Amino acid sequence: MSVSTSPGTVARGTKKPQNFSDWANRHRKWLFAAPAMIFVGLLIIFPLVWTVYLSLTDSHGSVRAPSEFIGFANYLQVLSDTERFWPAAGRTAFFTITALVVEVVLGMMIALLLWRPFRGEKWVRVAILLPLVATPVAVGMMWRLIFDPNIGFANQMLGWVGIPPQPWLSGQSTALPTTIFMDIWQWTPMVVLILLAGLTSLSDEPDEAARMDGANAWQRFIFVTLPLMMPTVIVAVLLRSIDALKTFDILYATKGKGGGSFHEVETLNVYAYGLSFDYNEYGLSSAVLMIFFFIIIGVMWILTRRKKGSK
Repeated sequence: MSVSTSPGTVARGTKKPQNFSDWANRHRKWLFAAPAMIFVGLLIIFPLVWTVYLSLTDSHGSVRAPSEFIGFANYLQVLSDTERFWPAAGRTAFFTITALVVEVVLGMMIALLLWRPFRGEKWVRVAILLPLVATPVAVGMMWRLIFDPNIGFANQMLGWVGIPPQPWLSGQSTALPTTIFMDIWQWTPMVVLILLAGLTSLSDEPDEAARMDGANAWQRFIFVTLPLMMPTVIVAVLLRSIDALKTFDILYATKGKGGGSFHEVETLNVYAYGLSFDYNEYGLSSAVLMIFFFIIIGVMWILTRRKKGSK
C-alpha cells in the first residue's frame, strides 16, 4: 500500500534543503561584521608585512630604490648599537614606568575623592577631564611656553618663593622628567575615568561589613576595595602602558628631531622616526619598529595574563 504526499510537504525523517538565506540568518552577526573585520585586518596586516620585509633589506634613500635581502643584519646592528638604541630603550622604559605609576596612583586617589557624591561634583569632574580635550601636540606647545627658561610662567612662580630658575626642557637631566610631567597632566584623567567606573560598579555590602567589623578607611581600602578593583586597575594599566610606550607627539613637539641636541628625550619612537625621515634608513628603522612591536606585544601578554589571574 503506497502513501501519497502532497507536493508542499516533506516526508518524515528527511531534512529540508538548506538555502543561503537560512545559512545567512544563522550567521548574520559574522556577516554584518565581516566587512569591517576584513578592512581592519588589511590595515593591520599590510603595514606589518611591509615593515617586516623592509627590516630584512638594506633599503635606504627611498623605498622605491633597489634593495637587497640581508636577513637579520639590521636587527644585529640595532641590538649592538649602544650609543642610540639602548639609551633610547632605557628612556622609553623610564618614561613608561614612571608615568604609569604616577598616573595610576594619582588616578586612584582622585577617583576615590569623586566616588562619593558631593556639592559641585559635576563641575569638578568637568575640570578634571579638560586635559583630555586638547591634542598632545597642543599640550606640548602649551607646556613648552610655560617651561621656557626665560619668559615661562613656571620660573616666575619659582621666583616668587625664592627658588632659582630651572632649565626644565632645556636641561639634559630635567628634560625627560618634564615631559613625563606633561604626560601625567594630560592622561591621568583617563585613568580616573576607568577607575571611577570600576568604583561605581562595586557593591556597598563588603565595605559595610568591614565597617561593622571595626576596620578604618585605610584598612577597608587595602583589604576590601583594592582587591575588588584589581581587574579594573589592570585594564587601566594595560591601556596606559601601551599608550605611554608609543608616546611621540609631546616629545617631538617639545624637543624636535632626535629628542633634543643630546637626545635627552629620545625614545624608541623618536629614534625610529629619525632613522626614517631624517636619515632615510628604512631598513634600520623597520628593524627598530619590529623590535618595539614585539616589546609591546610582550607587555600586553604579561598584563593580560595578570588580568586573567586576578579574576
